[in-house]
Amino acid sequence: MLDYHAIPSPCYVLELAKLQHNLSILERTQREAGIKILLALKGFAFWRSFEWVRASLHGCCASGVYEALLAYEEFGSRESGKEICVFSPAFKPGDIAQILPIATHIIFNSFAQYHTYKDLVFAKNKKLEKLGLSPIKMGLRINPLHSRVQPIIYNPCAPHSRLGITPQAFVEGMAHYGLEGVSGLHFHTHCEQDAPALQETLEHVCRHFGATLVQMEWLNMGGGQHITKEGYALEVLISAVQALKADYPNLKDIFCEPGEAVGWQSGFLLSSVVDIVHNGAQIAILDVSITNHMPDCLEMPYKPDLFKVAKDGSIEEACEIGTFSYFLGGASCLAGDFIGPYCFETPLKAGDRIVFKDMLHYTIVKNNTFNGIALPALGMLAHDKFTLLKSFEYMHYKERN
Repeated sequence: MLDYHAIPSPCYVLELAKLQHNLSILERTQREAGIKILLALKGFAFWRSFEWVRASLHGCCASGVYEALLAYEEFGSRESGKEICVFSPAFKPGDIAQILPIATHIIFNSFAQYHTYKDLVFAKNKKLEKLGLSPIKMGLRINPLHSRVQPIIYNPCAPHSRLGITPQAFVEGMAHYGLEGVSGLHFHTHCEQDAPALQETLEHVCRHFGATLVQMEWLNMGGGQHITKEGYALEVLISAVQALKADYPNLKDIFCEPGEAVGWQSGFLLSSVVDIVHNGAQIAILDVSITNHMPDCLEMPYKPDLFKVAKDGSIEEACEIGTFSYFLGGASCLAGDFIGPYCFETPLKAGDRIVFKDMLHYTIVKNNTFNGIALPALGMLAHDKFTLLKSFEYMHYKERN
């Protein structure tokens, strides 16, 4: 049995068996739907696990230079048969200079960006051709004007969205700039959603961009599909893709780029109770910060599931109604750095461990050192054995400022 008190606190812990379970579902999805799944690094960038992830998936999608470099260094390159698909709302010349040697796909957010950099891509492709390597494929991100994502901060089709080319702007841009060298389209309009949402979105994509889609070689359907969540309608995804292929047989590749679905339920954030204070309610002060280490809990917002581990090793799940109720306060000076309430049948005590479930996606990639608070360590649990992978010291804070 795992000794939670033997793990340094605080610590993000990857549970390898759970990650492998997710990967087996994604492998099945690729096989039965006939799609290529790319890891979205913006959601899951735990590269110390990539030896398992790259064995299952076709590559990575990156949101900029650093993610692209991480994909190239730790996941694989075009030479190894992996895809590195890079999108940014706006590339700077220095970005393109770093991306050209490593990207397999570059997706532009506007016709102006495509026009600015297409000649550089053409020149690079001539060099790749001489080396017998596959060329970089250019794509455009589209906005199909349809998304049911809530809250609005996560909706890429919200009014005045900066992400993707609207149907009207696409017609105007195509008339002005043309589509020379553009071989694919990309949309990303989902967040933690089931397959019927994708099926619905594809209807809007085909309605607005079907005339262009028949000219394309590939389509990237973005992420936000909760493929590994229990109850996900995989058969609906398979049916939607099959229908798309029947209508557009010219599409050689169809991509999906989940991040959360890779890291879903694959690990936890372990913390410790440092003190208990009282102010109209009982407040447990932890050695983690919600604003530093669990920012999605404030952004979405949501209240994560958790359990406590007493010093004697006994485990108790938190509940909605219980004898002892606590708000959990973070380690920062931000007044709103707390979540709760959580209830237990036995009281919390200093030294108890609090284990927040499902904290490996969209948490590590967003954490920060506000107030000079140290980042949690990184560890892995495999075959009931814990391994410490990384600790963070003062210099990690100093060098970020």
